[in-house]
Amino acid sequence: MNHRTSNLIKFIKLGKPHLTLGLFFYFSIGALIAILLHAQFDMGKFLLGWVIIFLSGWAVHYHNDYFDFETDHHTQPTPISGGSGVLIEHPEWRGLSISMAFILMGLAIVLSVAFTVIYSYPLNFILFVIMGNILAWFYAAPPVKLSYRGLGEFGNTAIGFLFPAMGYFSLMGTLNLPFFIFVIPILFLQMLFTGSVEIPDMEGDKKGGKKTWIVSWGRGFGFKLIAISGLLVTLSFLIIPLTNLFPSIINFQILAAISLIPLSLGIIGLIKSPLDKASATKLCIYNLISIMVAAIMINFYFIYLLSIPVIS
Repeated sequence: MNHRTSNLIKFIKLGKPHLTLGLFFYFSIGALIAILLHAQFDMGKFLLGWVIIFLSGWAVHYHNDYFDFETDHHTQPTPISGGSGVLIEHPEWRGLSISMAFILMGLAIVLSVAFTVIYSYPLNFILFVIMGNILAWFYAAPPVKLSYRGLGEFGNTAIGFLFPAMGYFSLMGTLNLPFFIFVIPILFLQMLFTGSVEIPDMEGDKKGGKKTWIVSWGRGFGFKLIAISGLLVTLSFLIIPLTNLFPSIINFQILAAISLIPLSLGIIGLIKSPLDKASATKLCIYNLISIMVAAIMINFYFIYLLSIPVIS
């Protein structure tokens, strides 16, 4: 492998595109629930909506690593957390990193305008994309710096809203009450994710000046947060049918049963509550795997429902 190719691979690694690709299952959950609520499937809308949110999500890692440059000197990247480590190795790429973030965000916004024009969508669609990018930007960027002020968890957990919302909005053409109700357990699932990715970085974040909930209250609190979030996912799925907003074909007890996978891992983490980084990181990796498995299973369940000829 020549030097130029090696550097290109490193620069792509800096953006952690694989993590954003993994969020496709959040996006598709939103799209599938829209179809179950009688939106028409349109491949063009689906693919363009995904490209827009993917570009926005990809940009996050470039500007986060730029603004977290000093903090990342104190952290050791893990498979699920910390910076990429690329800018620590190549600090001369900082300018390229922030430029790439602007390019990706700009493309996302331009494509949202194109989407709005092509499909005659309301301007709210463009505003949704812009506001999502602004929220992601200020996760680490001054002057707001959410992750340095004890508010980063809200920004990170918002991913559980933004990605399904983009899938739903792309096909339904609006965000309505059924979506806001349905996304509640996904938000709790993302809170579980947030706790899991913060736990490994506790020491480095503290040295770097980040004020995460784990830095403030410790790993033990983090495992409690994960278990409670998992429980709230399951309870939410059990309560949602009481709203009578969803087709009877959707069996929310099945969704609740699927959610027992991350809940079970959360309970195991709560029981063990390891305080050392290595053991805690291992449990957190299992948590993220369980979230991915649950999201994929929800997708397959919805696809199965759509294969049934008549939806009441």
